[in-house]
Amino acid sequence: MELGQGLALMGAVIGAGLAVLGVGIGIGNIGRGATEGISRQPEASGKIQTAMIIAAALIEGVGLFGLVLSIIVILVKVK
Repeated sequence: MELGQGLALMGAVIGAGLAVLGVGIGIGNIGRGATEGISRQPEASGKIQTAMIIAAALIEGVGLFGLVLSIIVILVKVK
């Protein structure tokens, strides 16, 4: 394996880790905000939960996209 391939693989693995870390932080912030919102206005819990689920799904989608790109880089560089 050449140096360039090794660096590309290391970059892909670091990128995948950062994508997962970002998704975890983002969803944690959404959960915290939703919990605070529901505790302040319990009558709006349905609307808050719906918005929370939609936002979490969008964040998961971006994280999955980052992981897929990292896996593609790994598969291309290993050949």
